[in-house]
Amino acid sequence: SQVKQNDTVKVHYTGKLADGQVFDTSEGKEPIEFTLGQGQLIPGFEKGLLDMKINEKKTINIPKEEAYGEPRAELVQEVEKSQLPEEIKPEVGMGLVSKTPDGQEMNLVVSEVKEDTIVVDGNHPLAGKDLVFDLEVVEIK
Repeated sequence: SQVKQNDTVKVHYTGKLADGQVFDTSEGKEPIEFTLGQGQLIPGFEKGLLDMKINEKKTINIPKEEAYGEPRAELVQEVEKSQLPEEIKPEVGMGLVSKTPDGQEMNLVVSEVKEDTIVVDGNHPLAGKDLVFDLEVVEIK
């Protein structure tokens, strides 16, 4: 049997940047399990699995448009340091979580620290990057 839309699959994967740097892998862990077509994973990942067979391995290249898209300028904001909890000492690269007015959590990364403000970036860390995945289908349910 082959992977098709709406199948639930178990997949081992290694995600790399174009330069070969690994950013995520299931090596040494359980494979991920998900159902295709529910938007749980980036479009290029799901598309790459279509028609694969059990135990088949392949490497796919996912352009940024089918991954996390381009970085969006509106997700970069300057925030007064006085708005941060007192115990936080912001540093470049530090992760912060902000709550939107409707209660959703948003992950931010400090991209710049100025005298009275910090610049935070809410873009996905992989936005703007083409990705490479090594895939192996372990199970099709």
